[in-house]
Amino acid sequence: MSKKLSTRSKLVVIVGPTASGKSALAITLARKLNGEIVSADSRQIYREMDIGTAKPTRKELAFIPHHLIGIKNPDENYTAAEYKRDALKAIKKVLKRKCLPILVGGTGLYIKAITDNLQIPEVKPDLKLRHKLEKEIEKHGLNFVFKKLIQLDPEAAYIVDPKNPRRIIRALEIVLKTKKPFSAQRSSGKPLFNFIEIGIKIPMIELGARIGRRVDEMVKQGLVKEVEILIKKYGEFQQSFDAIGYREIIGYMDRKISLTEAIDLIKKNTRQYAKHQMTWFSKDKRIHWVKNQKQVEKLIRKFLNK
Repeated sequence: MSKKLSTRSKLVVIVGPTASGKSALAITLARKLNGEIVSADSRQIYREMDIGTAKPTRKELAFIPHHLIGIKNPDENYTAAEYKRDALKAIKKVLKRKCLPILVGGTGLYIKAITDNLQIPEVKPDLKLRHKLEKEIEKHGLNFVFKKLIQLDPEAAYIVDPKNPRRIIRALEIVLKTKKPFSAQRSSGKPLFNFIEIGIKIPMIELGARIGRRVDEMVKQGLVKEVEILIKKYGEFQQSFDAIGYREIIGYMDRKISLTEAIDLIKKNTRQYAKHQMTWFSKDKRIHWVKNQKQVEKLIRKFLNK
């Protein structure tokens, strides 16, 4: 593809489940199209959480400019509203340099915040309330707190992952602090960019095998050591450590499960997360689902030539 194609105010968005090859595709496209990558991953924003979040390598980061990777410490809060603000800044800077911004990631809310220009309430974190809800989860289970959210806001059942404590706590926090339904506070605004959304679709059997290989490679690279260092520095009770790959290793370190059980759990939970991602993205009818790079290049060439 020619680098001379018009990229003015245009945005390429690449989505798909974890381990589907989004990052590799984005890097290939950025190299061919004079592009820069804007991450839409809610865990890669944290510094020092490298292996467990499958961050791009140092070589990849040096080869192609990346934005919104490693911008916060693991003990710092970061909201979807803050992500939208930072992502828009990054995209506009890329466009100003006459380069093509490529938004890539699997965090559906982050993607939607940009593509749908979501009007997200800027509610400051309430650490006391969060601690109270965490204690309730510990005592009664996650489903108990999720039901509490649904009682206050029935529509939240359709937009909040019932297995993600971080999202449930944040949604409840917003409802309780604003006295308004969480679901009613995320309306779409006027589109900010001319964009194309491309989704990578892989058969679940193949994706499951990729996930298994990726987790084994993470352990080989030193995931356990990474978690040990992080806990020693920040303590184990950080919301960022609720990420898949970290919470299971913490369970092993607390001697609740064996290392083999922790690895098996990471694989299982990652497969479940991938299914949830596909459920989220399948609702967006604007996404062009592709199976190979040739299809991607054809779609983008047509989009940029418009």
